[in-house]
Amino acid sequence: MSSAPVICFGQQPCGFFPRRFLFAKIQTARRLRAELGGEIVFFYHDSDHDPRETRTTLRHRKTNEPAQLNFAFENRLQRKFSPQYLKRIPTDWQGKTLLQLPNYVESRLIEIYRNVSASNVADFCLEMYRAMGLLEGIRLVRSSDPVVRRAACDIPDFFADIPHEGEIVRARSAGGTLKLHEGGDSYVTLRAVTFNKEQVSPARDSRLRWMQSVVHCTHYVAGAGEKAYLRPEEAPEITFVNRETIERSDEAYTDFPS
Repeated sequence: MSSAPVICFGQQPCGFFPRRFLFAKIQTARRLRAELGGEIVFFYHDSDHDPRETRTTLRHRKTNEPAQLNFAFENRLQRKFSPQYLKRIPTDWQGKTLLQLPNYVESRLIEIYRNVSASNVADFCLEMYRAMGLLEGIRLVRSSDPVVRRAACDIPDFFADIPHEGEIVRARSAGGTLKLHEGGDSYVTLRAVTFNKEQVSPARDSRLRWMQSVVHCTHYVAGAGEKAYLRPEEAPEITFVNRETIERSDEAYTDFPS
């Protein structure tokens, strides 16, 4: 007797209003569950560190011109290299952004935003998605969770969250050393430190294998960008499903239902 389907999709924090491609992944997963049964798992890769991922593109309500908003960060090191679950939000950021939102979204979304309280980027995004009703009935697995990290398989290609200049940074393991990528061909090699599995998260090419060792999904909803690097041969037990198409996929989802 076969077990019930486990339908998974993955995404790092992708804006304090989620990008439309995340909404499309959720809708695809819900459609699959309606057809197949089982459960939906959201693999929330909040260990990612790229601050560009949380840019939130909103359209002006009068001119329809796009504008990009993002979180503020306490310092440059944290902005560039701390994982999303450790990027602290300055206390005045939410209030300053709140003043801009009437130009872009309706009052119900503004109230949701006003009532969210979180000290870091990953939690803030997650609480917004929950408050918008997007994650109802979906099981969450976070890549920052120490329990998840301990249970995951060993991988040769990874990052480690380690202390550096008063912050925790996500450093790439390369040739037995830990490095920070400054851009282009520029890297900073960090001093050798010991670390354990609770500090390790996967790199792009090892993410599927690492995630699957914990989630054990039967179906995976793949985004357009993911298809360029996913390696289905590493997980032949998974049925890969393309997410549904959606217009302006990289912009923020603000079509809040009545």
